[in-house]
Amino acid sequence: MKSRPFDPTRERMAILADGSFGVLESKLATSLLRYRPEHITCVIDRENAGRDASDVVGVGVGVPVVRGLDAAMRHGPTLLTLGIAPPGGGLPPEWRGVIAEALSRGLHVMSGLHQFLADDAEFAALTRASEARIWDVRRAPNDLPIGTQRALSVPARRVLTVGSDCRTGKMVTALQLDEGARRRRWTSAFCATGQIGMMISGSGIAVDAVVSDFIAGATEEIILERSRATEADWLFVEGQGALTHPAYSGVTLGLLHGSLPDAMVLCHQPTRTQMARQSAQIPPLGRVVEINEEAASWRRPAKVVGIALNTFDMSEDGANAVVRAAEDETSLPATDPVRFGVDPLLDGLERAFP
Repeated sequence: MKSRPFDPTRERMAILADGSFGVLESKLATSLLRYRPEHITCVIDRENAGRDASDVVGVGVGVPVVRGLDAAMRHGPTLLTLGIAPPGGGLPPEWRGVIAEALSRGLHVMSGLHQFLADDAEFAALTRASEARIWDVRRAPNDLPIGTQRALSVPARRVLTVGSDCRTGKMVTALQLDEGARRRRWTSAFCATGQIGMMISGSGIAVDAVVSDFIAGATEEIILERSRATEADWLFVEGQGALTHPAYSGVTLGLLHGSLPDAMVLCHQPTRTQMARQSAQIPPLGRVVEINEEAASWRRPAKVVGIALNTFDMSEDGANAVVRAAEDETSLPATDPVRFGVDPLLDGLERAFP
């Protein structure tokens, strides 16, 4: 039996974030509410039921938080989206029943977990009965090639977001740059390399699920597909990890070699001095710029053209102060892309490529 048509960019989704709905706890849910609010019917979370999503995470005005799937169904969803991506990527045991019930009611399911729901015998049987589809976003395509510098064949300028650490805003910065470029009437596209970006854009490959030998090749596949599909002059490539991170440097280097960027934007959280889940310290900002430019030069020289700061945990005055400090330290334009916009970064790109 064939599944019903499924287009992740058009489905009406209910986000499952039960017991984990918050700015830090559910980055995935928060990102979807920020970038696809028109497609979100509700959020499922018993702890905040009855509230507006924006009261909990600051975005998603008008999106109700409901107690369970029965309440969610009254809002007419066609898709249940798992709204968290926990470390290790496993399925919270208490969510099995909700997913099974959603499939039995004919809802598609979209998951960014490392644990593939479509491989679960119970869920697979339910999809066959209801003609619903499970999209395991992190499942890598078969037969990915190794990297062979195919990105150089793309006529578009490629801008890669890099970081001083993981979770510094690389996806958000790439999305904001894409939106800002479109406002300037540039033809641009966002290249998703992680599960959240894929859920927002409906395309891409989650490179953290790709065998390391094929990360550069997977990145090339993303860039070539977006170039063909959009004929964009600018491609904003979502970065992952950090070159200096003890755990995630490998995926960062694969993205750098796969995208062979024309320019980079460095993402940094000023209040963080230690790398996530590590004892390693974050190097000074100027040194991080040097490290990324040095690594790029091994295959194709590229400069960092601006600094994107994540100041979500700072006051307005504090945020303005760290923007000025970053500019003084690096002699590059700096901004918080969400708080202050991306114009300084786009101006930097225009200066680099007149």
